[in-house]
Amino acid sequence: MAQCSKTLVLILGPTGVGKTELSLRVAEHLGCPILNCDSRQVYRHLPIGTAAPTAEEQARVKHYFVATRELEEDYNAGQYERDALDLLERLFAEHDILVMTGGSMLYADAVCHGLDDLPAVPAAIRQEVQSGYEQGGLAWLQEQVQRFDPDYWNTVDQSNPARLAHCVELCLTAGKPYSSMLTKKTTPRPFRILKIGLERPREELYERINGRVLQMMDNGLLDEARNVYPKRHLNSLQTVGYKELFGYLSGEYDLARAVEQIQQNTRHYAKRQLTWFRRDIAIHWLNANDDYEKNIRIIDDLLRADGV
Repeated sequence: MAQCSKTLVLILGPTGVGKTELSLRVAEHLGCPILNCDSRQVYRHLPIGTAAPTAEEQARVKHYFVATRELEEDYNAGQYERDALDLLERLFAEHDILVMTGGSMLYADAVCHGLDDLPAVPAAIRQEVQSGYEQGGLAWLQEQVQRFDPDYWNTVDQSNPARLAHCVELCLTAGKPYSSMLTKKTTPRPFRILKIGLERPREELYERINGRVLQMMDNGLLDEARNVYPKRHLNSLQTVGYKELFGYLSGEYDLARAVEQIQQNTRHYAKRQLTWFRRDIAIHWLNANDDYEKNIRIIDDLLRADGV
């Protein structure tokens, strides 16, 4: 592959903003497939709660990294980086431009910039953190992250024990905040990257999120959660939409409360996504309320300005 002869169009934005349809239309316009960068859509058995592309949407455009892993598999950003770069190299042999989309900030950063070299965590520290989690639960992990690394606390999925434990382990190993080890040092890629951000007014976004949660419930999210409830301890299921319904299924609160928690936690996640994305000055922001043709013309202009 010639140096920088190809372009990856990365469509980013908070959950519920409307990335899926724009990505479909851009991919159809460009005649290329879509690579998903979503840390939960990669798993099977979770199509409703992860808002994975439907069968109809996948019939419109070929998708990669959708329902390719079993729930029992521990899949992380490092593995995704390797898999995505390998796939990009193969697909760029057939396409000059490819589309990637998703809301998983770390997965997108892994492909665009590479991951930082972090110290190996000693087994004793890993066991210490695991024991703390088993005894104190999620609240203990949250307390530790707030104590050791308040900057990371402001951007991490605060209800994801795997991410929180990873932070605590590295803080204890290195004796400094995990966020200070994230240097954002970019690893050169053999392709151009055009970052497109999709945005809406905050209140409108939150209304869409609330409505989408209700639509997911109508589509069968509770049954989906019930089917995977026996595996609720898995890392793959420590995510918004399932944890709250697991609480309902365990008898901790009623269904109405579970739905309210899903809506609230999804809004909080969207806010953290926006905080993360706003730090990236390379993102070109588009208004999700503009018609698709206008936004596609803007993307075309950006591609031409980049020499594509």
